[in-house]
Amino acid sequence: MLSSICIHYKLDTMNKTIKLRVKKEIERESELKVLKLKGTLITNGYTEIIHIEDQNEDFYVNTFSTSTELKKEAENYILDYISSNNVNDYYITQHS
Repeated sequence: MLSSICIHYKLDTMNKTIKLRVKKEIERESELKVLKLKGTLITNGYTEIIHIEDQNEDFYVNTFSTSTELKKEAENYILDYISSNNVNDYYITQHS
């Protein structure tokens, strides 16, 4: 089964870029969870904007930057959100 949310972290020297890879074809309930996650990332002050682009036929990539100081907190928030909302199929890779 393909996961509905995949998280990729790409490090930058001045800030942290975090990419959320999201399946295009997901159930309405999962779609609402993704929207809520993105909204709370903004309202919690981790970012001001989330960019969305097509990766391929199956996935969107949602990208946002956060400050170095908030990077770990944002990562923990995303992981906690995924865990508490039963979005269990995900993977994390980190690039330097």
